[in-house]
Amino acid sequence: MENTNAPDPAAAFDRDPTDGIVATARAPVTFRYYDLVMAAFVAILLLSNIIGAAKLTFVDLPFWPQGWWPAPDGVFIYGAGILFFPLGYVIGDVLTEIYGFAKARRVIWVGTAAMLFLAFMSYVVTALPPFGGWECAASGFGGERPATSTADLAIPGGAICQSTYESVFGSTWRIVVASITAFWAGEFVNSFVMAKMKVWTKGRALWTRTIGSTFVGQGVDSLIFYPVAFYGIWTTEAVMTVMVTNWALKVVWEAVLTPVTYVVVNRLKAAEGVDLFDIDTDFSPFGSEKPAA
Repeated sequence: MENTNAPDPAAAFDRDPTDGIVATARAPVTFRYYDLVMAAFVAILLLSNIIGAAKLTFVDLPFWPQGWWPAPDGVFIYGAGILFFPLGYVIGDVLTEIYGFAKARRVIWVGTAAMLFLAFMSYVVTALPPFGGWECAASGFGGERPATSTADLAIPGGAICQSTYESVFGSTWRIVVASITAFWAGEFVNSFVMAKMKVWTKGRALWTRTIGSTFVGQGVDSLIFYPVAFYGIWTTEAVMTVMVTNWALKVVWEAVLTPVTYVVVNRLKAAEGVDLFDIDTDFSPFGSEKPAA
């Protein structure tokens, strides 16, 4: 049985005993906002995969030197999901910073289960046969078909809608495996680095661990996802280019969002009244939380 009367090893990290925030290595029984942060994390994760992952977009870079990588013709192409998916890493950092690795581990597993169900539901729904009279935007809703659709009226609206639906929600087994595996590994690495750096820095310099953990975590994510999903389908050069540029963009996004992270972390710490340090935490992805002190 754990000796709850022993000195708290994180007490020495409390820089301001009068601010109402207690530095501790012992998680309280309950938190006020943990469930809301978990819900926000899972929502952003799923929406980024559903809405953002299916679209490629671009930005013109007229100032970019001609022929230079990664935009040799002055056009930088990227997946739209990259604009919002890094918010999940920001919330992941907030989870570990405020609630500790054990609570973040629980959220990562919940997110993984949600992604598995998303993949299963997408497979089942796209596999169902479409009704021939199904009307959607791609079929013109029974009226004139849009320029992006087929003008052949002999093709039923249901077939057009099904093709469009599959292009958005359908996916290959490689992409599903790559996405879930990369998320799982990247998030655990991100949380581990975040928690360890917090102890090493004694809770100071939050920006070093938010950016540092994302640098490593997103590196693992990209290193797994792009080769598993696209090696042999894209050229090796294309896989490497997209892998590196997307990893770099995610890290840059994390750095840009650092002021937002500071605001959220400071307010949540004040609201929860604790500053948790993972000093004697079990960092196994398959570990369990210790009973609260």
